[in-house]
Amino acid sequence: MKDASLPRPTRPPDLAPARKPGAALVDRLPGLALAVAIALVATSLGRLVPVVGGPVSGIVLGVLVAVVARPGARMRPGITFAGRGVLQAAVVVLGAQLSLGQVLRVGVGSLPVMLVTLAVCLAAAYGIGRRLGVVRDLRTLIGVGTGICGASAIAAVTPIIGAAEAEVAYAVSTIFVFNIAAVLTFPVLGHLLGMGQHAFGLFAGTAVNDMSSVVAAATTYGGPAADYAVVVKLARTLLIIPICLGLAALARRRARTADAGAAGSGEGLPGRVRVGRLVPWFLGGFLVLAAANTAGLVPQAAHGPLSALAVFLITVALSAIGLSTEPTKLRRAGAAPLLLGGCLWLVVSVTSLTVQFLTRYL
Repeated sequence: MKDASLPRPTRPPDLAPARKPGAALVDRLPGLALAVAIALVATSLGRLVPVVGGPVSGIVLGVLVAVVARPGARMRPGITFAGRGVLQAAVVVLGAQLSLGQVLRVGVGSLPVMLVTLAVCLAAAYGIGRRLGVVRDLRTLIGVGTGICGASAIAAVTPIIGAAEAEVAYAVSTIFVFNIAAVLTFPVLGHLLGMGQHAFGLFAGTAVNDMSSVVAAATTYGGPAADYAVVVKLARTLLIIPICLGLAALARRRARTADAGAAGSGEGLPGRVRVGRLVPWFLGGFLVLAAANTAGLVPQAAHGPLSALAVFLITVALSAIGLSTEPTKLRRAGAAPLLLGGCLWLVVSVTSLTVQFLTRYL
């Protein structure tokens, strides 16, 4: 006979009921659907005004919706997923636009322009950005966006450095402003300098950021310039890989140093960095798809749809980032990031022309 005085076993109170499979997906649907709806509208607007494009329209519409409607907590899981997960998927699909053989055919003459322009841009972003008081992540986004390929580079770097939504919104908007300036002024400047079609294509491909703006500026100058500019722009896209690896290494070192400092000991100080651990899954996917395209495994007929899919996914992600943005944070940043973007735009333009002149390409 059991002792009645013994306490009866009770169910631990802190055990939460198990979530059903697919519950996370259900939680994400409302916010994701809102981001997709905004992206569809933004894509239509981008077709009407190609120079602006869908991604920039998406982030602007997202901010407007956030200001007017203020999406609630129910929307938050889907918006967060769209701003991160969809953004990473977009980077993977971007690889389908690259043919490594085509990039190699750009020619040795274009490589010094691309590499020197990027190095000078990143150095200027660090130096000028610090002098202007622009926070580290924001100056990194503006520097990478200006030096490589606009919104696509920002999309690749954002998950690695963990940039805030407001910083991404400000960086994309800044890049857009000076893309428009380039489309309006570069063809005029090219004619004043007497640039040939290939020289201007190289200039546009290295000094303009988003593909739509590259095509707009180069097409105004001439068909051969546009064809060459597109290939140079695709070659610049490959520079995302070493930049992401470098930023991932820096982020890892900072994290390990911070952990060691918090522990008050020398343990955990940065040691040798393993490249395999630095490559995010989406960057690995980017490389796999680029290699598959180079090997001819991606049908030619699929290039157009995959390119459109990549742009749409970026538009969805930027729409979500716009929805997450608090305008007060943008106002708090002030005019310094925009000034930084203008300085970098001038630095990249002058450097591109200077290197072309020195290499007798101009």
